[in-house]
Amino acid sequence: MSVIIALAALTLLMVAAYRGYSVILFAPIAALGAVLLTDPSAVAPAFTGVFMEKMVGFIKLYFPVFLLGAVFGKLIELSGFSRSIVAAAIRLLGTRQAMLVIVLVCALLTYGGVSLFVVVFAVYPFAAEMFRQSNIPKRLIPATIALGAFSFTMDALPGTPQIQNIIPSTFFNTTAWAAPWLGVIGTLFVFSIGMLFLQRQRNKALRLGEGYGTELRNEPETAEDIKLPNPWIAVSPLLAVGIMNLLFTQWIPQWYGKTHSLALPGMAAPVTSDVAKLTAIWAVQAALLVGIVMVLLFGFRAIRSKLAEGSKSAVGGALLAAMNTASEYGFGAVIASLPGFLVLADWLKSIPNPLVNEAVTVTLLAGITGSASGGMSIALAAMSQTFINAANAANIPLEVLHRVAAMASGGMDTLPHNGAVITLLAVTGLTHREAYKDIFCITLIKTLAVFFVIGVFYATGIV
Repeated sequence: MSVIIALAALTLLMVAAYRGYSVILFAPIAALGAVLLTDPSAVAPAFTGVFMEKMVGFIKLYFPVFLLGAVFGKLIELSGFSRSIVAAAIRLLGTRQAMLVIVLVCALLTYGGVSLFVVVFAVYPFAAEMFRQSNIPKRLIPATIALGAFSFTMDALPGTPQIQNIIPSTFFNTTAWAAPWLGVIGTLFVFSIGMLFLQRQRNKALRLGEGYGTELRNEPETAEDIKLPNPWIAVSPLLAVGIMNLLFTQWIPQWYGKTHSLALPGMAAPVTSDVAKLTAIWAVQAALLVGIVMVLLFGFRAIRSKLAEGSKSAVGGALLAAMNTASEYGFGAVIASLPGFLVLADWLKSIPNPLVNEAVTVTLLAGITGSASGGMSIALAAMSQTFINAANAANIPLEVLHRVAAMASGGMDTLPHNGAVITLLAVTGLTHREAYKDIFCITLIKTLAVFFVIGVFYATGIV
């Protein structure tokens, strides 16, 4: 019964998200409903001590990233930079390659270390322009961005700095470059199958006479009469964000050390920051500020008349996206504390093959919590030593455990209640009904890739 309660809460939230209800409202309803059926006396403490604690903690860490990412994306849109990049890409590659261009740009940014959420804000303006000019249905934009940003560069490609590829290193004493050949094989699988799927969906829409669409929401607001900047100038802020993110990641620990104590005259006690845990967040924030300043310097003439309204729009979008994701984070924390979740985790330990066991456990917990990093952290914290012992007994390198765990975390995590999915749909102005089925197909491809990589390892022994 405890397992059914946990799964019922998950189902309620997924259905609510798919039908267009606010996750900010339904995440606590679903989570506390499960607590009510488990232990009625724990509802109030669980709401304050678990749900709100995790929700506020998420906002404390990540809201600046959402805000700066939204402002950066809005400025890219208003300045005409997005239209300039699209025009150059179409001249170079033609309209037939619009989807490929968006996937590659998303992949470049995420592999450069830019947060997945920032990529959504930054890429959408010129994705919308490119799809409109190529007459590709707008409803395919989320799946295209998901393939480029939420899949192979997030967890499969060796060396990716995304958190999903870093977490396993702390459990298996490996590096971000663990099992490089398996990572490359997984990348090629996801990229090739994903592009074939997207092209199939485009061709199907073309046969049915479906174009970009009309009466759409959140369309880019670039003025029609502005002079488009040079495409190299237009793309420079995007490149700067990726490059400066890498540089700040190296510089910040050198400037502040492992920890930093802040003591100002008006403070009752010093505030100590764990710099190691905050470096990635600070680096992204600083890189986005550099990108924003560059757009303002190069495109202020085009931006200034709409800067006030545009900034208010960006702030509103950032608030909605951050609150949606934070509510989802709080939901996952409550569900992970319930006995049904623990029963499910214990049941997963009975799968005999260590790699299959790890893949199923991580992707299932990521799906339940709606978070790749959250589900993987829970799974590895509880079972990493079990995986290590089984792998040692079967002569499986720990590097393979690392790569399988990372890729599995990016499997079923993108169910309808996932925070990144909700943010992506909110930014693009689409609903689950309009666009989620194509995102789900990308989710299935990502999940299949994990088991494909496991099969390759057992067939060839390649690492």
